[in-house]
Amino acid sequence: MATRINKYLSEVGFCSRRRADILIKKGKVTINGEIPEIGTKVEDSDQVEVEGKKIKKSIKQKNIYLAFNKPVGIVCTTDKKVEPHNIIDFIKYPERIFPIGRLDKLSEGLIFLTNDGDIVNKILRARNNHEKEYIVSVNRPIDSKFIETMSKGVKILGTTTKDCFVKKLGPKKFKIILTQGLNRQIRRMCESLGYRVQSLKRVRIMNIKLDVPTGKFREFTKEEILELNELLENSKKNI
Repeated sequence: MATRINKYLSEVGFCSRRRADILIKKGKVTINGEIPEIGTKVEDSDQVEVEGKKIKKSIKQKNIYLAFNKPVGIVCTTDKKVEPHNIIDFIKYPERIFPIGRLDKLSEGLIFLTNDGDIVNKILRARNNHEKEYIVSVNRPIDSKFIETMSKGVKILGTTTKDCFVKKLGPKKFKIILTQGLNRQIRRMCESLGYRVQSLKRVRIMNIKLDVPTGKFREFTKEEILELNELLENSKKNI
């Protein structure tokens, strides 16, 4: 059965569909020696290569889903040129995996890693309203006006952020739950109000909570996968 090339590369665990499209556009993917277009379909008998490396589709790969507590200083990239602080080299997992989404270099906390490129967009799409929870410390005391403004939306990057839950935890600390993922969103929101983030830690993504030490990871439990499937039931593919 023919499969679109980006879906093929995600199903074999090579990369996400988004990353596959980028590689295709750059001419780094070939099918039977020919550079394909976006949307080209692949048969099981076709020879697929990425940057000259043959890609073999296994009969049935075991899907891997990891919850990792990223330390400050680690970059969420699979690019081996980012040394020695790229997330893949840091974890040293024995099979090919890649991160779902990002946490910037100065931030820490929960990030998912997987070999299942088919679920990436379903988790990241803002319109799905998947929650991400953070604990944030800033450089000066916060007040009720700060909490209210942050929760009702802040103008950044040419748009206004969605309404979100914000709760004060201390003189300079608050919890925020987002359902969108603009570039460096929390830092930019704080900066727009005259604050500077001193620490930012993601402690939950959807139903998965951060419960491992910094620099460590664990596999999703069966119960977590079942619940995550329910949250993703409106998507075309569950895990």
